[in-house]
Amino acid sequence: MKKENAAKGLMAVAMFIFGTLAPFVRNINVSSGELALYRAVLAALLVGGYLLVTKQKLSLRSIKKELFLLLLSGVAMGINWIFLFEAYKYTTVSVATLSYYFAPVIVMVVCPLIFKEKLTGKQILCFAMATAGLVLITGTAGGGKQDLLGIAFGLAAAAFYATVMLLNKFIKGVTGLHRTFIQFLSAIVVLVPYVACTSGFTLGGLSGTGWTNLLIVGLVHTGITYCMYFTALKELPGQKVAILSYIDPLVAVLVSVVLLNEGMTLPQMIGGVLILGFTLWSELPKRKK
Repeated sequence: MKKENAAKGLMAVAMFIFGTLAPFVRNINVSSGELALYRAVLAALLVGGYLLVTKQKLSLRSIKKELFLLLLSGVAMGINWIFLFEAYKYTTVSVATLSYYFAPVIVMVVCPLIFKEKLTGKQILCFAMATAGLVLITGTAGGGKQDLLGIAFGLAAAAFYATVMLLNKFIKGVTGLHRTFIQFLSAIVVLVPYVACTSGFTLGGLSGTGWTNLLIVGLVHTGITYCMYFTALKELPGQKVAILSYIDPLVAVLVSVVLLNEGMTLPQMIGGVLILGFTLWSELPKRKK
């Protein structure tokens, strides 16, 4: 019991840290692609060091079997970060985050098509209500085209995050931090030529504040927090993980409204409740009689 309570605390802290990402991202004056690259590099160094110190060896046989899927999921992860960082630039953190949290809804709808499962009445209701929430947020975007562009980037990030989630369902032989470490490396391989061909490398132009925020995003929000997340994940049942994971968007919305002074309209609040509430409900299993 003590072990599970400690894991709950670790998971809650990890989700809280994830929710505070946006303000740090906004203080790093590089392109979204470049930021995604540096985030992956710093996180890979820290997670790789952690695996080395804790003597968690990679199974080369498992990697070889599922290398293509690992590379593909790493690419999707990198693109997901790029779109999310772009969303923060064009709309409020709360709207970007709520758009991004449409990812589980996408997974819920796509899973029956891929895994030949039947959509239940509960899932159809959750999809309809979460979509209604998204319509409320989109229809009441106060910044015009800028806000709509931010929402579009948030939904694109959600689509690629959903891709990562779906690909991970096919990866059986590599788990936890090993999988994430390889995904970070895969993201780096793709992001290096992407950045070279687009914005270029402008790291030298960062101010002291920019450097500080970059290190926090790469090491704390990604490297350390992923280690905390996967350490806790091993000790918790899926239902509790699902509930605790919603600390992330709730903190992000609070940060947006309280710290960044970004307002939310009543329809946007209702839309956010619909998205998060019905997405969470869809992830919770039925109670056994």
